[in-house]
Amino acid sequence: MTDCIFCKIVRGEIPAKKIYEDEDVLAFHDIRPIAPVHFLVIPKTHIPSMAELQPEHEATMGKVMLAASKLAREQGSTDGYRTIINTGRVGLQEVYHLHVHVVGGPDVLPAMLKR
Repeated sequence: MTDCIFCKIVRGEIPAKKIYEDEDVLAFHDIRPIAPVHFLVIPKTHIPSMAELQPEHEATMGKVMLAASKLAREQGSTDGYRTIINTGRVGLQEVYHLHVHVVGGPDVLPAMLKR
């Protein structure tokens, strides 16, 4: 998808503060962080959302999740962190390129949802 903002970051057309990159995965700091540790991990292949995953994405998504775990610790979230994947309109997805938010820091994060 040529006009996807994350695809443009993958291609180097838009700058990002990268923290990891390999042939399948890219991780970079969120431009509007909500915690001391807040970065995104994306597959370089354009997959619009979790709802669009297919069996052929299995290996890449495994790499995305392993990168998220390793990078969370490297970025300072050694005592836990939250991973968030917003999916579709109801899930409040803003950018339709699958991405994992990794959010953490030294303090306990607020509750995910109000009860």
